Amino acid sequence: MQLPGSLGHLTYCLNIHPTQTFSEVKAALTGPAAAVKAAVSPDAPFAIGLRFSGEALDELADPAKRRELRAILDDNGLRGITVNGFPYGRFHGTRVKEEVYQPDWRSDTRVQYTNDLADLMAELVPAGEFVSLSTVPGTFKPLGAGAEALMAENYLQSVAHLVRLQERTRVTVALAIEPEPFCFLETIAETVDYFRDYLFSQEAVSRLAELTGTTPAQAAEALPRHLGLCYDVCHAAVEYENPAGSIAALRQAGIPVHKLQLSAALRVASVGPEQRAALAAFDEPTYLHQVIRRTASGLESTVDLPEALALGDAADGEEWRVHFHVPVFIRDLGAFSSTRDFLDELLTLHRKNPISPHLEIETYTWDVLPRELRGETVDQDISREIKWVLDRITG
Repeated sequence: MQLPGSLGHLTYCLNIHPTQTFSEVKAALTGPAAAVKAAVSPDAPFAIGLRFSGEALDELADPAKRRELRAILDDNGLRGITVNGFPYGRFHGTRVKEEVYQPDWRSDTRVQYTNDLADLMAELVPAGEFVSLSTVPGTFKPLGAGAEALMAENYLQSVAHLVRLQERTRVTVALAIEPEPFCFLETIAETVDYFRDYLFSQEAVSRLAELTGTTPAQAAEALPRHLGLCYDVCHAAVEYENPAGSIAALRQAGIPVHKLQLSAALRVASVGPEQRAALAAFDEPTYLHQVIRRTASGLESTVDLPEALALGDAADGEEWRVHFHVPVFIRDLGAFSSTRDFLDELLTLHRKNPISPHLEIETYTWDVLPRELRGETVDQDISREIKWVLDRITG
């Protein structure tokens, strides 16, 4: 939905629902997404964050299916202004874990998938529209060393495609890289360094000019228009980022936030037996739940919650931040809390000086959350999240 003034659009991400096939995409749009729109935006168009797996995108190579998709959006008063191009494969009902990053930006398959998503989005929106496309932060952490230049080249190949797409359609699609714990791009400091050295460097400008047949000045202007960040608030909180400081660092480096994902993580102020026992309810086999631990010697990363819990009482007294998306309207989780205060601070910053044109709620874990944290239906939970954010921004 359109927020007041220059605060942008507020939406939620369709990856909350199964969207592996085109049939599942249709079911999500005509079912829960339509119900959310009716609850929060009954009289005005509602922006929706789309998601298409590689399989669904292959199905949508059929022009008839693309026309059907446009009709579904139009008939239900939905506007697809952003797309989640992060998970390529199945995202519900099976083990996802570290496979969510594959194919990564070392791969031509990731480039082609991203370009195809951009082409589809350019057909779904009117000329002059701005579309954000969030994507993998390079690769999984252990796989990134030595691949920095290769991944930069592949990012620039996609940016070149987006430049040509804008010339052809007058739709601006911006690639939004999403830093995440235990990934190649994990912290804002790492991200700023990589943009400076590889993506916004003079060499990158020259390479984009070569790929697009434009002048270096035109390429330098196009880079931030078509390449920037998806700032996931959950991920930043897990990394113990400073909300104001991290946004200031991105602005100083000239890195735009094309999408701001609104989400909250688990925060355990001091680990003990009660907290470890309560965390066991969040130890589930589908998603990767990275843990960043504040220890006596500094921050330490643990790749998944089971490994952190296996530390037992050796970790007592540590602060833990756990990458497990929980409802944004919940702060108190009994034995520990969420990082909702971090999200509150980001929303205050956005209200005072807008950070991004697209705000997208992304609590994709409803089907694996402990039952007591869920309402009767997913669409009711999503509507409650949207209303909570609206109160924070416009109240």
